[in-house]
Amino acid sequence: MKKRMLFVFNPKAGKGRIKMHLLDIVDIFNKGGYEVIIRATQGPKDAYEQVKEYADQVDLIACSGGDGTLDEVVTGIVEVGSQTPIGYIPAGSTNDFANSLFMPKSMTAAASMIMEEQIYHCDIGKFNNQTFAYVAAFGLFTNVSYETDQDLKNILGHVAYVLEGMKQLFEVKSYHLKVTSDVLTVENDFIYGMISNSRSVGGFKNLTGKNVDMNDGLFEVTLITNPKNPLELQEIMTALLTAEDNTDLIYSFKSAHVVIESEEAVPWTLDGEFGGDQTRVEIDNLHEAMNLYLTSSKKQKKSRLNQKMQEIKEITQKSEE
Repeated sequence: MKKRMLFVFNPKAGKGRIKMHLLDIVDIFNKGGYEVIIRATQGPKDAYEQVKEYADQVDLIACSGGDGTLDEVVTGIVEVGSQTPIGYIPAGSTNDFANSLFMPKSMTAAASMIMEEQIYHCDIGKFNNQTFAYVAAFGLFTNVSYETDQDLKNILGHVAYVLEGMKQLFEVKSYHLKVTSDVLTVENDFIYGMISNSRSVGGFKNLTGKNVDMNDGLFEVTLITNPKNPLELQEIMTALLTAEDNTDLIYSFKSAHVVIESEEAVPWTLDGEFGGDQTRVEIDNLHEAMNLYLTSSKKQKKSRLNQKMQEIKEITQKSEE
């Protein structure tokens, strides 16, 4: 019996890149032995609804779009309790998730990779009763991705996020939060926080640290305190750009479970989409919950080797202390 696939794509993502490649992608899927059900998203949550409808009727769910499209697909699969594998063809403006896993930038190459049907079990996150693929964040710039107009994204690409973010530089707001994790408990004023499973956030690499493993069962947690003067702000920016793990102004650690509480409602973003105004969030790592078709590349192998070397270095340093 021929295998069936749902292929859902965002026709507007990344300046409408999919339009030039759609027939070639479907041809690759057909030659891979799949009968393809094609659905173009018509608006927010459409990919999510399509996935919930077809998850138990197909052997594979492939999607193309930005990180938001992937988020909807992952959320839909988790909600219906399906183990259906996911194939992802990145087509957005930043593609943090795809870049973190060194996925092919060519859409047809990504489609061919999916047809190799090699499973990578990737961690995802649970945020109260919601799901996210790679990042939950609050504070400075986090509303940029969902408040930036889609047409502006299509015209300017990643620059659109930068321009939108620049508007907020002089309107920095802090939140008084209590953060409880497996590693530490802290109460302070924070301008930014992210709980991530990614090597890239907002198109910028290394913001989450140098030693990121996307299926180790742990999140990378970064919390930035409210700078009291321009010098402290500069210190924070330098630490982020150089991927310095911990300073007096930045908390950086790994944890599988995080609870964040505040008296004031805090606006959150999940994979670049609005996650609601929350006074209490409980975030859990769903270890290896995403069944992703991903072929191991030389870059991935090199990254894993570097991670192991970094771990050995840290163990050696601790033993010397």
